[in-house]
Amino acid sequence: MSRLLLRSLVLSVLVSALAAQKGGGFSPGSAGLGDPLYPQGGNGGYDVQHYGLTLDYEPSTNFLQAQARISALATQGLSRFNLDLRGFSIASLRVDGRAASFTRSGQELVITPAKGIVSGKSFLVEVLYSGVPETVIDPDGSSEGWMPTRDGAVALGEPQGSPAWYPVNDNPRDKASYDFSVRVPAGLTAMANGVLLSSATAGGRTTWVWREASPMASYLSSVVIGLFDLTVTTLSGGIPSYVAVDPQLGSSAVLDQLPTMLDFYASLYGPYPFTAAGAIVDDARFIFYALETQTKPFFDRMPDELTLAHELSHQWFGDSVTPRTWPDLWLNEGFATWSEWIWEEHQGGQSAQQTFDNLYNRSGASDPLWFPPPGNPGDPALLFSASVYVRGGMTLQALRQKVGDVTFFRILRDWASENRHGSVSTPDFVALCERTAGLDLDAFFDVWLYQLGKPTSW
Repeated sequence: MSRLLLRSLVLSVLVSALAAQKGGGFSPGSAGLGDPLYPQGGNGGYDVQHYGLTLDYEPSTNFLQAQARISALATQGLSRFNLDLRGFSIASLRVDGRAASFTRSGQELVITPAKGIVSGKSFLVEVLYSGVPETVIDPDGSSEGWMPTRDGAVALGEPQGSPAWYPVNDNPRDKASYDFSVRVPAGLTAMANGVLLSSATAGGRTTWVWREASPMASYLSSVVIGLFDLTVTTLSGGIPSYVAVDPQLGSSAVLDQLPTMLDFYASLYGPYPFTAAGAIVDDARFIFYALETQTKPFFDRMPDELTLAHELSHQWFGDSVTPRTWPDLWLNEGFATWSEWIWEEHQGGQSAQQTFDNLYNRSGASDPLWFPPPGNPGDPALLFSASVYVRGGMTLQALRQKVGDVTFFRILRDWASENRHGSVSTPDFVALCERTAGLDLDAFFDVWLYQLGKPTSW
């Protein structure tokens, strides 16, 4: 090596070291993770490990005072980073105990810490905030976020509502554990994900403390506040079950089937993936949907049997195993729709194949059932189309026909176990199916998930 080249290399190393000392090793985390349907959802440069949320809510004024403590791991050297948060006044923002500067742009909370955060380092963000939380209207016209009710509020997050009530890295692939401490007027119940640690009343207000220790995507986080009859029981395996029902709705034998349904799905898909179970049934018909909020699905009215079956099956497919990007939502909704059919078959009713045949035979080539293709809805307004649910479910039943029951049920069980608490894509599922069945299934899945119109051969 020549002396000139050696001097050049030494100089280059010295310049790089000096740049790193001056902060040259730090850069901004991205504002958004580039999801095909919600590109600004989530933020780059870090991975959240845990959310600690302390909420004090006054229903009479719909006013929320809150603190978020967010533990995260830097995946790059960070000069600044973003969180997603809609509205609110921020009283204080600290990173690792030191005041940090911040700016706001839409739902982007742009945070510049007092010093850069080294890649691979854990850090703590503390945000004190308050205000009237937002109700978010989705492209399809549905409501989510923070929704006041007659006696409290419902906070739901799919697909973009979580930033309406806490600062968050709002992308399904960044899962974290959660602690919730929710203070409300005495007499009201505050439900949240996970296990109930305590409830205590002082000064006319009750604090409810919940913990979800399993990884959870932000869109599955939820708080529901109101008047509830709360029943706590223990399921097989010692899992606590919390069933909260608005007393305005009375009682229903449907909810009594919850333990049996969970046991049935465990026999098909493998062990129940969480440390708590249950359901929350509110008198909130203006919401117009149920949601698979982790550990305790939410219902805006008393559910019928198949709606309960649908949301409980989501605990495996949609909660434990979640899509990496929103266009793969059929991996949630198609699986839960098919799970309704197999529950009905198990109960001695119409078989899943009969359901498939009835749907296929009565739906013409231009029927909305076939549009858009469930593997690529293409537009946020079409994300929750009937095709994502029903044609998605039909995809699974067609797969069952093609590979046979033994292979099919092995696929479902392996899919749940191999991806427990993980994030997945449709190509991941295709690869598992091909490996298990020993078949090339690219054309099959292309027909059912991506082609326009009614499948005719597969």
